[in-house]
Amino acid sequence: MNHTLQHTPKRQHVRQGQRRWITLCLPALTWLATLSLPAQASPAQALATYSSQATAPANVGRGQQFFTSKHGQDWSCASCHGALPTKVGQHAATGKAIGPLAPAYNPERFADAAKTEKWFKRNCNDVLGRACTAQEKADVLAWLISLKP
Repeated sequence: MNHTLQHTPKRQHVRQGQRRWITLCLPALTWLATLSLPAQASPAQALATYSSQATAPANVGRGQQFFTSKHGQDWSCASCHGALPTKVGQHAATGKAIGPLAPAYNPERFADAAKTEKWFKRNCNDVLGRACTAQEKADVLAWLISLKP
């Protein structure tokens, strides 16, 4: 029994130290997390973010051409989202339905910065074999925003 009693205060000390660390560091970690992603609540804000990082103004025609081209790979963006991404698309490999990509037809599109980056990263890798540039993202997004009902 004495053996158990000797270890109990140390465990309590560790727990108190962990609580102290969480209490002190959690606000700082939360603040840092907000700095890592740009605030975004709309496709227009996403376009503004990418445009500010691009080397030229976003171009709707260039965006449409980028979206429908294969870029030396097996797929283009249109392979899954459709040449005119205003309707439900279908994943080329899995057959899974994909909601319309144009924001006017699907208000959830490009409304969340983390999701936007996640899907650009994944899809650009599939289509290009690399990450998209800010210019490519701005051009494609400008074209998608231009598609109205």
